[in-house]
Amino acid sequence: MNLTITPAAEKFINRMIRFSGDAGHGFRLVVTPGGCSGLSSDFTVEKKPFDGDVTVEASGITLFMPLPSQMLLEGAVIDFSETPVSAGLVFITPNSPGESCSSSGNEANHHPAKVEISIDQIKRRQ
Repeated sequence: MNLTITPAAEKFINRMIRFSGDAGHGFRLVVTPGGCSGLSSDFTVEKKPFDGDVTVEASGITLFMPLPSQMLLEGAVIDFSETPVSAGLVFITPNSPGESCSSSGNEANHHPAKVEISIDQIKRRQ
């Protein structure tokens, strides 16, 4: 799979896994069509993949994804953005149509789409 995780996103994801209490956990990403960029996303830290998940290793991180999510993230860059008013993962997908969901509002149609996922959406399964 062609997926890039920036150093900022790598640091954030590793911190979330560490906070789960076990370095052996993986970071589960679920990406679906929807949202202002054409994609909507959710993430959790999990001990193991769910039935039907694909395990992807990227930048030394174990990612669990349903196959449709893996296909939607092909060629994507996962970054972490922190501003005075928000912080979260940003998915830059060069093949997605639509406008950016970034807070700057500067991007126009036909640019790579960005999906910002706030850190307050973090869920932990017990």
